[in-house]
Amino acid sequence: MEPRAKILIIDDDFDFVYATRKVLESVPYEVIVASDGEEGLRKVREEKPDLILLDVIMPLKDGFTVCDELKSNPEFAQIPVLMLTSFSQRVGETTLSVSRGFTLEAEDYIDKPVKPAELLARVEKQLQKRK
Repeated sequence: MEPRAKILIIDDDFDFVYATRKVLESVPYEVIVASDGEEGLRKVREEKPDLILLDVIMPLKDGFTVCDELKSNPEFAQIPVLMLTSFSQRVGETTLSVSRGFTLEAEDYIDKPVKPAELLARVEKQLQKRK
């Protein structure tokens, strides 16, 4: 049996994390969770995930900063990062710049809310590229 892919969700929205974890575990993937950017970076070092689902708007360290740090570190640069964002709905609530996202090396961008089938398809597509 092939080992299960390990997916790290870095997101501060408890309800989104809970629902997303249920969807991913149904495949079944192994799911690890971090609720902010600092914890997320620590878990990347400890767990070495196969893929990261990364929220943009978070406390302590936003997703753009976390993605920059991951992609500039040779040890983690090859891990696919899927940026999750409700950015388009929250443009007035944040000081983050939309254009900053275009300079990142993230493998994909997913708008929240995302349908389970679309999330699974995008995750699988990135995991297939690593094989």
